[in-house]
Order: sequence, then C-alpha cells, then structure tokens
Amino acid sequence: MSQERLTIAQEMSEYRPGWPAEFARIAAPMRAALGPLALRIDHIGSTSVPGLNAKDRIDIQVTVADFAPETVETLLTALEGIGYAWRAGVASDHRPPHLTPDDSPDPEWEKRYFRAPPAQRPTNLHVRAAGRANQRYALLFRDYLRTHPAAAAGYGELKRRLALVAGADRDAYVDTKDPVCDIILAAAEEWASRAGWAPGPSDA
Repeated sequence: MSQERLTIAQEMSEYRPGWPAEFARIAAPMRAALGPLALRIDHIGSTSVPGLNAKDRIDIQVTVADFAPETVETLLTALEGIGYAWRAGVASDHRPPHLTPDDSPDPEWEKRYFRAPPAQRPTNLHVRAAGRANQRYALLFRDYLRTHPAAAAGYGELKRRLALVAGADRDAYVDTKDPVCDIILAAAEEWASRAGWAPGPSDA
C-alpha cells in the first residue's frame, strides 16, 4: 500500500534551535570533500533564521567561482563521492518578475541542485556561482530576515496560511511564495544600500 503524501502544513515545524548545529554536521564532510572549490558554504533558507517556522529540511548554498566545465566536473565528482545525487533537471532558480522571463537561459539564475544521501536528514543543496544574482539573493534574504524580526514574523505567518491552503500541492505553494519573497527582497535591497550590507564569513 502506498503511503499518503504529507501535506505542506504537516511538514511545517516551529523553529528548532538545533537546526544550525544540524547544518554544521552536514557541512563538515562537504567542506572536507570540496576544499577550496567551495568559496563559501552557507546555511540558508528558513531554517537559518532564528524564530522562523519552516519545513524540517536544511537548505545549504555552496558558492563556486563559476560553472566552467572543469569546475562542474570536479564538483560532481566530489559531491557524488559523499553520496549526493545531482538533479540535472533543476538548473535555474525563480527569476523575479521585474526581469522579463523567457525561455532563454539566464546565467544570473543558473545553479546546480543536489539531493542528499538517502540516510541523511532532509537537505537541499544548491550550488551557485559567486557574484551572480541568485547567490546574492539567498544571503541577503537570510540576513534581512535575521535582522528584521517583524518581517520574519509576517513571512512565517504567510507560509503557515499558504501551507494550509495549498495542501499537498507544492507547485502552488512555491508559485505563490516566490513573489512574496521578491517583495521582501525589494525591502532588503533598500536596507542593504543604507546599511552597507555585505555577506559575513562563510558558515563552514
């Protein structure tokens, strides 16, 4: 008998203080495998923001210098060596609506995405190139929510209500949540300009 798929609301959890330590345990072998190829290894996404509710899934961003063929080959070999599986069909991120979407590739939103080893706790691994829009987006979004608890609380409530409405429809959940993230990022960009924001040290 097939197991009924969990709804998004069932996957959501109140913030767990242990999430940063779980990131650190996952990132340590990743750092050892990638060495200097990984310019940064960062805890991103909702589990990286204290107090924010989230699906119990650790999001990690590995920053590499570029996606030159030799870089990608070395990356794949290193990550597959520690059990990660490349999902070739996931090659780019959501593109904010003020940028005209079309069917052509846009290197500013290019990425490589990997599934975690089967025995590992749920993890999403995103590999992005240094200085590109999507690499900056993940870090600025995280840092803005960390320093603006009212915005984080509003975002958390939006996610809670949206999860209830979306049920098990992950596409509907993501398609609705992405524009909200873009609105938050617009405020984050203004804050970054005023505060002189720059990413801090790598998390691992």
